[in-house]
Parts: sequence; structure tokens; C-alpha cells
Amino acid sequence: MPPRDNPTARQVRLGGELRKLRERAGKTAREAAGMVSSDQAKISHIEAGRIGVSEDRIRRLAVFYRCNDEAVVEALCAIAREHRGQCWWDDYRGILAPGFLDIAELEHHATELRYLQPVTFPGILQTEEYAHALFASVIPRLPDDELKARVEHRMKRRDILERDAPPKFQAIVHEAALRMRVGGRQVARGQLEHLLSLSERPGLDLRVIPFTSEDFIEVTQTVTYASGVVPQLDTVHIDTPIGGRFLDAAADLDRYRTLLGLADRAALTTEESRSFLHHVAREL
Repeated sequence: MPPRDNPTARQVRLGGELRKLRERAGKTAREAAGMVSSDQAKISHIEAGRIGVSEDRIRRLAVFYRCNDEAVVEALCAIAREHRGQCWWDDYRGILAPGFLDIAELEHHATELRYLQPVTFPGILQTEEYAHALFASVIPRLPDDELKARVEHRMKRRDILERDAPPKFQAIVHEAALRMRVGGRQVARGQLEHLLSLSERPGLDLRVIPFTSEDFIEVTQTVTYASGVVPQLDTVHIDTPIGGRFLDAAADLDRYRTLLGLADRAALTTEESRSFLHHVAREL
């Protein structure tokens, strides 16, 4: 099977974690190849996510790398068992850019999701009208079929909140997001009312950082922190002017945990935030 031209972010992550285990063990790619009766080029492709790897090879490599963490090994094997076409976002492959599929996959597999949003709301908390207004404002203007696909895809991402065991969820939004009249007054009010309804759900913590806060001034980044089934698979996704980026280096994870902790302490309480939402909605 030829190498993948466009591996998913999760496939790249599997390879990257295998590379980390190898490097931590002080082994070379050549030595790893010899262990599994392969060649160095194939190990490099595996570690780049460009070709798949069997559970058996993962387990053999884990032993060779002296990895005693069974939970990590099992988590990596679970990723190896996944394949394209088994999840709803695969229907959008070739229709939307890969980043849209990667963020849906990230949210789907997360055990906990934490968002920090300066001027908009997390995609899975958006109403259809709000999402449509956001995508309709893209420059250059999107073709009608892509606009429709983006909105439809975003609405399907919300399904994780309807699962029997949804991930633990926290969204910290700045007051600026509440005040932005995306799509006009009616759409903006509908979005706030939707948030108020969602905020009543157990396990969903919606918090607001008001303009008056003097303790938190970092409002330039849109951050998603997705906790994995093991801490080693935690992932940060940030939006940038040139597209989204996935981060998993220990230093990056620590930095964004710290940032989210600061935002959490600066935000209003859950009840205060709900009252604040009511107040802003009444003003519209």
C-alpha cells in the first residue's frame, strides 16, 4: 500500500507518539526496523503517519522501547484500529478541507473539552443561523455548496453533546463574543438564548470573562484543549490567520493549561455567567 498523501491529524499523532517512545528509549529508526523485520524508510513513514501500523507491531515496539505504561499502549492500539469511512466526518472528505475533519475527530475522541473564545463561540455551541452568518462573511465569498457543507458539518459536531456519556465540557468566552451581533440582532439573540439553554445541562460549564476584568487580558487566541484517554494524548488546537494548528509537545500543553487556568480564575462563576447572558440577551 502506497504512503498516504494526506494523513489525518490523529494518524500523524499515532506516529508521533511512537517516535517519542523510540527517542525516549534511545533507539534509532534502523534498530526499530530490525526489531519488526522491516526497513528504516517504513519506520519513518509510520512515525510520520503516512502508513498504518498493526497492533502487533505497536506492542512489539513498545516492549523494545521498554514502555511499561499499558494504558498508553492500549490507547495507541485503539487509534491503529480506526479506519477511514467509519465515522460521519469521513462523508466530507474531498468536500471540506482536512482541518474541518480533524477538529471533528479531535472532539469526538476527547474525554474533556475546554475552550477559550475571544470573539465567537465554540463551534459545537453555535446555532445554525449563527454558523451560517460566520461562514457567509468569509473573504473571498464561499461557493454556495461549500457554505452549506461547512454549516452542516458544524451542526453535526454538536452530536457529541447528545451522547449517553458526553465529554466533560467547559467554554470560557469573552464578553466581546456576547456583544458581537453576528448575523444581526435576531440571530445574535437566538444564539444567546441557545447558550442559556445549554448552560442548564449537567457537565457543561459556560463562563464569561467581562470587559471589566483586570486579571486576564489574553483575548487574541481561540484555544481548544482536548483531553485524551491518557494524558499523553492531550491535544491543543489553536486558530491562526493561516489555519488551525495542533500542538502536543509537553511545553505547549503546559502553557495552554496555564492559560486556561488563568482564564478560569478571571471568569465569572457559572451562575454569574448565566445571569450575565440573560442581561446581554435582554439588551438586544
